[in-house]
Amino acid sequence: METRMRQRSTAEERRATVMRTAIRTFAERGYYGTSTMDVAKAAGISQGYLYRLFKDKQTLFAALVDYCSDRLREGAAAAAASVQSTDAAEVLRALTASYGEIIADRDVLMILKHAECSASEPVIGEAVRTCYAKQVEYVRAVSGASDEQIRRYFADGLLSNVMVAIDAASVDAPWVRTLHA
Repeated sequence: METRMRQRSTAEERRATVMRTAIRTFAERGYYGTSTMDVAKAAGISQGYLYRLFKDKQTLFAALVDYCSDRLREGAAAAAASVQSTDAAEVLRALTASYGEIIADRDVLMILKHAECSASEPVIGEAVRTCYAKQVEYVRAVSGASDEQIRRYFADGLLSNVMVAIDAASVDAPWVRTLHA
């Protein structure tokens, strides 16, 4: 009879599992509507173990903001690398397409939106500010765009966030066509 030793997950593997489940859990109900017990249950771990992996709920949520920020930057890097021109407008068009693909993942989008709404929590507010700083400086570096072009890129992106969050594509109305124009 063969006995197999159960291999235990490392803390990093558990942290990755928690992040995968926490993003879905927090995306559904937001920072304030989700308890650490909800996250622990979804991850299949105890609440006590969750606190060994993450100091507190704010730290966990800030880690999710960092994760989303990394996804945005990775997508932007791939998009920028695919552009065969140094024209800022062309680079920004590629970045816009990449951004649209990333926020189509509602979990990522909702974490970003919930993070903005929870930015009064010190750790989360710092994570959101860091996210924006990284994104703005990365877009500036890869595009060579002017401050006005960058401001417009982010303004359009924030409008896209709202349109995706409210599922405006499912509405056939003049106001939707105006905002999509």
